[in-house]
Amino acid sequence: MVGVGRRFVEWLPTTADRRVRVIAWASLVSQTLIVGTGGAVRLTGSGLGCPTWPRCTEDSFIATPEMGIHGIVEFGNRLLTFVLVIIAIIAFLFVVRMRRERPELLRLTVALGLGIPAQAVIGGITVLTQLNPWVVGFHFVVSAVLVALAVVFVHRVYRGRTTGELVVPAPVRALALATAVGAWVTVLVGIVVTGSGPHAGDGGAARNGLDSELLQHVHSWPAYITAGLSVLLLIAAIQVGRRPLVRAVVALLAVEAVQIAVGIAQARLGLPELLVGIHMVLACVLIAVMTLALLTLRRSESELTNDRSQPELAGAAR
Repeated sequence: MVGVGRRFVEWLPTTADRRVRVIAWASLVSQTLIVGTGGAVRLTGSGLGCPTWPRCTEDSFIATPEMGIHGIVEFGNRLLTFVLVIIAIIAFLFVVRMRRERPELLRLTVALGLGIPAQAVIGGITVLTQLNPWVVGFHFVVSAVLVALAVVFVHRVYRGRTTGELVVPAPVRALALATAVGAWVTVLVGIVVTGSGPHAGDGGAARNGLDSELLQHVHSWPAYITAGLSVLLLIAAIQVGRRPLVRAVVALLAVEAVQIAVGIAQARLGLPELLVGIHMVLACVLIAVMTLALLTLRRSESELTNDRSQPELAGAAR
């Protein structure tokens, strides 16, 4: 057994190789996917498909045939939590031998790992409070934060640690931060709008009592402002010649365009479940791309290495 354990430890990565890259992407995809399945729980009215927590019923940890489709949907979402736990454990193991050279990767895997049981507890509280819209909203906010952390994890795996050196002028950084604030405000207001709308997750669940129609208009204000800021940020990124930022902002504008189109369509079509679900997932994609844009504002170790190698290559060519 000791020999097997030693071989396993020796097999674990010592650099951010393909295995680490794959698990980093798995972390990001799974954190986004569970938002989609959580949305399916709400939009199918299955929020109380398992009426208690941590058990599914008072007598069973799993859904029973008598609970029907709602029990299956809610229990399926709970099962996905275990997939996230497995991914988090593998991610931790894959970076543990790099803890001295790459301590930021270890910290990120620990943060992501701790976020999963925290989300499970918050999810349990939503059930025990009969889908209180404010608790449900907080559940989504934490998911968005975990998606952002997963983006940082992927970026660090590929690009190395940040050097802390800004590679854009201070006004461009300020514009990027303002855009990020706009994106988060848009998402937060959207959460409040959802809490006032018809998709409560269960027919008997309470709503937050706010005017849903008015809030839909209020929700559009920061969305359009953020889109306008994103256009300005793209122009600024092109002017300063920061290609990673240009690519990130182009992706950001693409997500915003789709999100605005979906938002307008769902409002005019009476909030159909499919469009609402797409809107929810895109909100996390928006946060992910916005996080990537912020990460490109500073020079990474890989860029620094490339910059240092350029003079050597030029000299060799001469």
